[in-house]
Amino acid sequence: MCSVRLNDDEKKLLTAAATAARTSLPALLARSGLAAARDLDTTAAAIAGRRELVTELFAARRHLGHVGNNLNQIARAINAGALPPELDAVIAATERAVQRVQHATDQLLNQD
Repeated sequence: MCSVRLNDDEKKLLTAAATAARTSLPALLARSGLAAARDLDTTAAAIAGRRELVTELFAARRHLGHVGNNLNQIARAINAGALPPELDAVIAATERAVQRVQHATDQLLNQD
């Protein structure tokens, strides 16, 4: 048994990460800690870089969720016979969000 103290912001961030990873907070902490312990040559800069990329992926994921909601509203309007003026802006936002996720994913995959 091991206890970990977190402030509210840390717990919120880690809980969101666990939810996104579809696991529990204790499982996330255990797996993360074990992964770090197995790779002691990883530098603090590399860890910080990964943290920034993961943060970017979570932000991009939230952005995609908002864009998805907008696309659903536009689809409903189009199905009702209307052509929403926001269509071009939502499509552009979708493209930006996809590029954002792709860029962060590429960076994460190219780190090793």
